Amino acid sequence: MPELHTYTDTDFTDLASLMQELSSNIVFTRESLERMLADPNSHLYVIREEGKIVACASLCIFHQPFSTDATIESVVVSSNMRGKGLGRRLMEHLLEEAARMSVDCIHLTSNPKREAANALYQKMGFERKETNCYIKKID
Repeated sequence: MPELHTYTDTDFTDLASLMQELSSNIVFTRESLERMLADPNSHLYVIREEGKIVACASLCIFHQPFSTDATIESVVVSSNMRGKGLGRRLMEHLLEEAARMSVDCIHLTSNPKREAANALYQKMGFERKETNCYIKKID
């Protein structure tokens, strides 16, 4: 499965559509995509059908004093491509890449409304963790 390092205008449009399917609150820009692609600890993987990006997910590596961890972010499959195993393919690839990068632990959050995605994560061995999740926007 290819990691995206560069993109075309069509790729950007495809990714923008996927991000809107993930959440209508996402503000996706060329600048944000370019920042991600330039970061050696951020990896964006895509699945294409007939040249069009129809699914994507990112693996972000971070180092703590006691471990190397990763987060899986922005896992989304185009609504017209769901039910074909693309989400599982993405997740399996991310797990393989994390192992190759010697990651100790993978973090993943998912909106409870995404029932199929949550069921997939649990089938793949992710355990639901009872914790408080905080967010603070930086102005």
